[in-house]
Amino acid sequence: MAAESDGATMSELERLELLLMDPAVRRDRERVAALLSEDFLEFGSSGRVWTRETTLEPLAAETYSPPVVEAFACRMLGGNVALVTYRAIRTTEATDERMVTLRSSIWTRESGSWRMCFHQGTRTSER
Repeated sequence: MAAESDGATMSELERLELLLMDPAVRRDRERVAALLSEDFLEFGSSGRVWTRETTLEPLAAETYSPPVVEAFACRMLGGNVALVTYRAIRTTEATDERMVTLRSSIWTRESGSWRMCFHQGTRTSER
């Protein structure tokens, strides 16, 4: 059975998730690469599958506005493995349309540092 994370681990992983949403960090390939494990895999909300390399390639040129994050939670799956879940809410400026996505990430602690090894985004019908 998974255990609730301690407050320090949850705070650190929330900080790291938000860093990955920071446009300045996203444009810095080395900073993002340091946060993703070598075998990183993402199932995007679009249905596309992303690897570490295909994730890193387009970031420098992307136009990105971070979503609002709600309901952030963290559960320890093992001593060095954590599951993070939250809701990401984006509002398009042009149409003022809201899109809500359920997000989950698996983080592993490697050599004392947390690195994301898996991420998934699932669109909801909620607006």
